[in-house]
Amino acid sequence: MKTAIIILSDPKSGEEALGRAFNALALAHESRAAGDEVKIEFVGAGTRWPTELTKLSHPANGLYNQVRDLVAGGSCGCAAVFGATEGLQACGVPLSTGQALPGTPGLTSLRQYLADGWQTLLF
Repeated sequence: MKTAIIILSDPKSGEEALGRAFNALALAHESRAAGDEVKIEFVGAGTRWPTELTKLSHPANGLYNQVRDLVAGGSCGCAAVFGATEGLQACGVPLSTGQALPGTPGLTSLRQYLADGWQTLLF
């Protein structure tokens, strides 16, 4: 199975957002353990997550470090809108620009995951 995990929740939104991100990372961990092909993308306000998750004091830091190699990218255009570009770059998260969209530097192409037969889940 191929699973694309899209994290949209905003870390500034409290416990529910943390629950979404944590469960997304837990699914990535479980899916890889089952032998699935897995990719994680940070999109929208979710582009703010890597900066938070790389903090040693963050409760999901250990889990994030276990699946960090599954991170395919963070949406370039979304990062620009949400002020997360520098944070993504500092965390080593590639900027995704697969969807050309006028007025933006490009976005993560969610449609491409669907077209390529990936099970695509939004958190």
